[in-house]
Amino acid sequence: MRLVAHLPFSVQIRLGQLLGLLSYYLARGRRHVCETNVRLCFPELSKKEQQQLVKKTFLSNGIGFIEICIAWCGNKDRYREKVTIQGMEHVDAALKQGRGVFLVGSHLTTFEIAGFLFSMFGDLNCTYRRNDKNPLFDAFMFNGRRRLYEGVYERKDIRGAMRCLKEGKMLWYAPDQDYGAQHSVFVPFFGNLAATITAGSRFAKFNDSPVLFFSHYRKPDNSGYEIYFSPVLENYPSGDDETDGKIINQLVEDAIRVQPDQYLWLHKRFKTPPPGETTNPY
Repeated sequence: MRLVAHLPFSVQIRLGQLLGLLSYYLARGRRHVCETNVRLCFPELSKKEQQQLVKKTFLSNGIGFIEICIAWCGNKDRYREKVTIQGMEHVDAALKQGRGVFLVGSHLTTFEIAGFLFSMFGDLNCTYRRNDKNPLFDAFMFNGRRRLYEGVYERKDIRGAMRCLKEGKMLWYAPDQDYGAQHSVFVPFFGNLAATITAGSRFAKFNDSPVLFFSHYRKPDNSGYEIYFSPVLENYPSGDDETDGKIINQLVEDAIRVQPDQYLWLHKRFKTPPPGETTNPY
């Protein structure tokens, strides 16, 4: 990963595409997950169009792995000119309120490099899920992120995350993965009921922190990146977990539709069946 981080950018992109293409043909289990997600979320597409989206998703995920190498091991100065940021005025205004800023995002494949790129322009804290199955990789991941972010909080470290907001800092949180029925509500995601965690509402309520939505994309020609910050969300949190879940899922869905292939469709988003159902679609 350290070696890849020092290759020319054009070579990095091509290498990512090659990895994505290989995984498309070899990682049959993940391809089945991706095909299922695309079929459920884009029923309006023909089978040929769905398969094209699946393949593009694997190519994007391959590039995303290379971007992880860049984010955790790369030199920031090489990439400063490859990013444009829109909405920094919303971030600055929210920070001036002094109650911390709660950034809500999604698992687009540019997730890691977006944090890497933004760290050149502002301070950010993040949450993450510990990899208990591989302590070596977990340590590598933590150290890679720690060089980018002021604070890195394991998702169960609620006190640390709350303290971050209390100190008036910016905390980045992505609530769009399936962590089971506990502490979740089942609300629509691309027209399908999905287990949606409710912790985001509690974070935002804790210090009455302004909430912004954070999205980030690889340019269609793979020449660089675009980062967007929304204005402060209105009526969030609403005080109702189900309403809040719907708001966040709609924001995530809107962000995905900008570049559908750049989302982590390889994740089992619908693995927890809603009440009354006993099986998942995978």
